[in-house]
Amino acid sequence: MLSDWMLRLRALFRRTAVEDDIDAELQFHLDHQVQAHLARGLDRADAMRRARLEFGGLDQTKEEYRDALGVPAIDRLRQDVRFSLRSLRATPTVTAVAVLSLALGIGANAAIFSIINSLLLRMLPVKDPARLVLLTDTPTRARSWSYPIWLEIHRRQHLFEDSAAWSFTRFDLSSGGETQFVDGLWVSGSFFEALGVKAAVGRTLSARDDERNGGADGPVAVISDGFWRGHFNGAQDVVGRILHLDGANFTVVGVLPREFFGLEVGRTFDVAVPLADEPLSRGRDSYLDAVSTSFLTIIARLRPDQSLDTAATTLRQVQREIRDSTIGELGNFGPAVVERYLHEPFRLLPAGKGFDGDVDFHSRYERPLWTVMIVAGLVLLIACVNVANLLLARATARRHELSLRVALGESRWGLARQLLTESVLLSVTGTAVGLLVANWGSRFLVRQLSTSGNTVFLDMSIDGRLAIFTVAITALTTLVFGTAPALRASRVAPMDALKAQGRTAGAHTHGRLSSWFVIAQVALSLVLLVAAGLFVQTFREIATRPLGFQPDSVTIVTMNMSRTGIAAEARLSEFERARDAARAVPGVAGAALSFITPFTGGFTPPLNISGVPDFEGRLSGNLISEGWFTTFGTQVIAGRDLTDRDVKGAPRVAVINQAFARRFFPDASPLGHTISLYPGGARAMPPMEIVGVVGDAVYSSLRAQVPPTWYAPLSQFDLPEFTQVTFQFQLAVRSQTNSPVASNDVAATIGRVNPTLALTFRPLSDFVITARNQERQVALLAGALRSEIGIRMALGAVAGRIVRLVLARVAILVASGAVAGIAVSLWLSRFVASLLYGVQPHDTTTLLGAVIVLASVGLVAGAIPASKAARTNPATVLREG
Repeated sequence: MLSDWMLRLRALFRRTAVEDDIDAELQFHLDHQVQAHLARGLDRADAMRRARLEFGGLDQTKEEYRDALGVPAIDRLRQDVRFSLRSLRATPTVTAVAVLSLALGIGANAAIFSIINSLLLRMLPVKDPARLVLLTDTPTRARSWSYPIWLEIHRRQHLFEDSAAWSFTRFDLSSGGETQFVDGLWVSGSFFEALGVKAAVGRTLSARDDERNGGADGPVAVISDGFWRGHFNGAQDVVGRILHLDGANFTVVGVLPREFFGLEVGRTFDVAVPLADEPLSRGRDSYLDAVSTSFLTIIARLRPDQSLDTAATTLRQVQREIRDSTIGELGNFGPAVVERYLHEPFRLLPAGKGFDGDVDFHSRYERPLWTVMIVAGLVLLIACVNVANLLLARATARRHELSLRVALGESRWGLARQLLTESVLLSVTGTAVGLLVANWGSRFLVRQLSTSGNTVFLDMSIDGRLAIFTVAITALTTLVFGTAPALRASRVAPMDALKAQGRTAGAHTHGRLSSWFVIAQVALSLVLLVAAGLFVQTFREIATRPLGFQPDSVTIVTMNMSRTGIAAEARLSEFERARDAARAVPGVAGAALSFITPFTGGFTPPLNISGVPDFEGRLSGNLISEGWFTTFGTQVIAGRDLTDRDVKGAPRVAVINQAFARRFFPDASPLGHTISLYPGGARAMPPMEIVGVVGDAVYSSLRAQVPPTWYAPLSQFDLPEFTQVTFQFQLAVRSQTNSPVASNDVAATIGRVNPTLALTFRPLSDFVITARNQERQVALLAGALRSEIGIRMALGAVAGRIVRLVLARVAILVASGAVAGIAVSLWLSRFVASLLYGVQPHDTTTLLGAVIVLASVGLVAGAIPASKAARTNPATVLREG
């Protein structure tokens, strides 16, 4: 069997050699027969004659041998390919339009699918990823855990084959002043072993490295392939070199393989450091001993004989024991928090495809990507209909040639096969060009997902799934646009060859089929126009949404004090000194401190509100210094702003936004009411009197409604008791002009106050642009009416009436397609409702706009062939008919 296929492949690719072999084989047998006759006494001439008679016709024998090898089929294929290439070259415009249409459609689909494949479908580049599971206590997504929880899980080795923990971080390569960040991971010593990842150079980290203050080799690190090539220029002697991270020295012990990017899809890292070395970076602010600080992601590898459900059941048997031993200071948060902590069940989720970290790539982009994939499919379908219409018109124009070939003996199957070969060549060429478009397009889309604060990384390499998709889409497009024109054209009648360009039933049939194609194009195009209109309006609403602050002239300076050695209780005064120094910089109009800034996170402690007895929950809040609203340009609506008199020892106060006032005090003034944080627990704080109301400002998603938010003075809080995050605060600096203040001037001034402060500068407008960026073929062909138009003109029709005839036909087709398209759009719009903002899915303006656009395109598309048709010579048509 295998030898037969080898012979057939040889016949396909080495035709001349195969023909020579056939000739040599036949000649050998003929010579053998001749020698036998010579041995019987015949002379050579008689022996040759007798041998040929016995052997039969050489040509017939060759044909039989060729048939056995499949050579005739190969010949027919070659002939079809050669003829198709000549035919396509003869009509370069039609060929170019068809290839370009398919390339755009296939390219769009391949680009979107490659992103979907990388983000949602591709397995992690680790050993046996299907056995990886994620520890969580929520039904659908990852969560973080404390270091004591991780230790309790890891020391119970009977639970899993192996387990690992890590946390994403950013290391500062600088020695002070403005920061030089690299993306990093704190990883447990079991991390790389559990994943089965080997080093490309040197070694990975192990359990002996995961010891406080470093293992036997001291503090060590492994680096990614990209960081090795970028930071160390791919130096072969990189092992043993020193990395300065957050003020501590780490020895490089290995380089990881190029394909390993980590476990969080969409995000890669530069450096991985043992988890036990975390205090070298955070000092006395270390998270390792803090039960209430959750910062680790925990995964496990199931044993080969262990199912997900079995592992989860085993884990829950020791859950109460683990929870009880790690409750620590969580008991100070009140009975509700303790009860939830003790009883929320551990869950295991499959982790073989990676998962969301705090960037939420899966959950944020999954539905939009599948929506765009559907849209790209519609684009490809329109392209296929467009090409089918082109091929149908082309086949009609070649009707004389095709009928002549049938009259000369060509079978209808042979005719259809040759036309399908043309379609295959167009599809393959369109796919090749489309893959170039996809390669550029997918990388462009990934760049659009990236921001200055977070670079998105997706593995876009070709794998089996992407290859199968490409082959499938090529075959599908060939069937969609090639089958109908090929079958229709193969039904020509031999008698058509007797006419020059006869007007036959086939022409009318083509006209009807072409009309249906145009209606389909219009309907699909309308669906796309409506979808595009809805998304454009969504982006316009987002882009023009009032923010509640003025971002253009504000710079956010992140000040990090983790390397200063200053005690937590003294840090606020140091931050205030840095703020005062920034206010003295020439060109600075104002500066203020805050716990968080727009689009950088949330702060939602539990609270209750006086006068609102039925509410006890969590609301967004922020700790700020006086002057913060002025710096951001947020207006005070009622009451007063926070001032420098709102300090520790003074009456505790708070300011709320309008959303807070509307929700809880719709018919009364909120001034004078109080807010109490952490009510009922050991951490309960004195109530804060509401003294002012400010305008609503966007601090999270641009799509979401502004939540009720409270603001309180930083200076009235004992920060070490209130939060562990005392080592980093945000300084907002407003310039006196419309452009951000020069970072060098601010850095130099703050550096004179405290040279050990690590500073990161970013314009506030950059946060806004990032948030907005995260939200962000139509063709008509006229039927062949030339013959009908010519006859109407011969019967006395004038050119103006002919123009009206063509435009009327186009109008009917556009109207029919528009009706179908509106119906489909109304049905499909409900599926994209969750992706819209500020516009309804059944928006009348968008529907009317799409219909007007298509009607305008139809008018232009119909006017050109109409004017050409009006110049048709009636005598020519009568001779042809």
